[in-house]
Amino acid sequence: MNSDEIKHLEDIDRETIWHPFTQMNDYEKEIPLIIERGEGNWLFDIHGKKYLDGVSSLWVTVHGHRKKEIDEAVKAQIDKVAHSTLLGLSNVPATLLAEKLIGIAPPNLKKVFYSDSGSTSVEIALKMAFQYWQQNNSRFKVQGSKFKKTKFLTFQNAYHGDTIGSVSVGGIDLFHSVYKPLLFDSIKATFDNAEELIRQHRHDLAAVIIEPMIQGAAGLLLQPKGFLKKLRKACDENNLLLIFDEVATGFGRTGKMFACEHEGVRPDLMCIAKGITGGYLPLAATLATQEVYDGFKAPYRDLKTFFHGHTYTGNPLACSAALANLEIFEKEKTIENLQPKIGYLAKGLRKFHDLPHVGEIRRLGFMVGIELMKDRDGKISYPWEDKMGIRVILEARKRGVILRPLGNVIVLLPPLSLSLEEIDFLLGVTYESIRIVT
Repeated sequence: MNSDEIKHLEDIDRETIWHPFTQMNDYEKEIPLIIERGEGNWLFDIHGKKYLDGVSSLWVTVHGHRKKEIDEAVKAQIDKVAHSTLLGLSNVPATLLAEKLIGIAPPNLKKVFYSDSGSTSVEIALKMAFQYWQQNNSRFKVQGSKFKKTKFLTFQNAYHGDTIGSVSVGGIDLFHSVYKPLLFDSIKATFDNAEELIRQHRHDLAAVIIEPMIQGAAGLLLQPKGFLKKLRKACDENNLLLIFDEVATGFGRTGKMFACEHEGVRPDLMCIAKGITGGYLPLAATLATQEVYDGFKAPYRDLKTFFHGHTYTGNPLACSAALANLEIFEKEKTIENLQPKIGYLAKGLRKFHDLPHVGEIRRLGFMVGIELMKDRDGKISYPWEDKMGIRVILEARKRGVILRPLGNVIVLLPPLSLSLEEIDFLLGVTYESIRIVT
């Protein structure tokens, strides 16, 4: 690519693209980083410079870029059919993938409803839970009146996506407060008072929704050990559904295929996306129990159908990529081989405590959050105007690593295929970037 072509791309990017979660006032003043290709765990820009993909291209890349088996699966499917609707009919990859997903999911989950992003998978779970109770709550009465069971209990610092329903059950003011007039009310809990709120609102609650084990977009916040088991027990005792949002935590990110496996807890509905295709194509799914599914079966005239769908639901290309992705998990024993790398990563993070402006370091599997603090005691955060997280990741970019901060938290969430040498490089660049900028 010659200099004129490069300049044209950079100019067009600044002039036409509105980038997500990006203050464009700042972006327009910078030379944009435009990726041209990927290879393994590395990305290459239009200048030919290479970067380690330290955030798995926003938490989706699992086995690296240009994985031969996934490339070939998508190419082979193109020679058959690129898309066919799932409304009232099916396709081969979607059918085979559903079997695979049920095989690796918690054993009580029996049905797969496809969509195209993590946010839509959450919207579906919310609507399923809501409609399920409207159609099946006749046995729960007080003085002849049905309970409403129309609300959701969610958690402070929760993030479930950016569509209206998922924002309504979110708990991060930075992302969600501006849209408050558009949202439905949900009951916000902490890990300390959730069980009490469930008991208090059991007649009105349709479901509890939670990111199991770790809250991603909040800055990789860990939950108390044993909390999921307590939550499952409380939902069972008070007759409401439990939804696990495994969009970020699924497909090996925490060291298990799904985060809920750490405590052996089974949800009634589970949302999955991001790593499902290995980072190739948009795909998501909402998994449900047989009981929830049966709550929608009725004579056609009863209008109990789940009236929800997406144009690209069960897209054959995406499902083919997902099938290849899961076959690689089996063939390469990805989860098993990840365990020593998790230990190596944890050991390498210890040196970050020597940096005077590093506060808490939070980690679960290959998900890491390094919190930057203005004081050594970890009590004073950097103000927004310092843009400390942004400055650190831009320094890392100069040194050949792509990172993405969450405010003052530097997130490391690399592909599971990272080698020990690449872990060293990732940690070395991150350490030096934090040291220099702070």
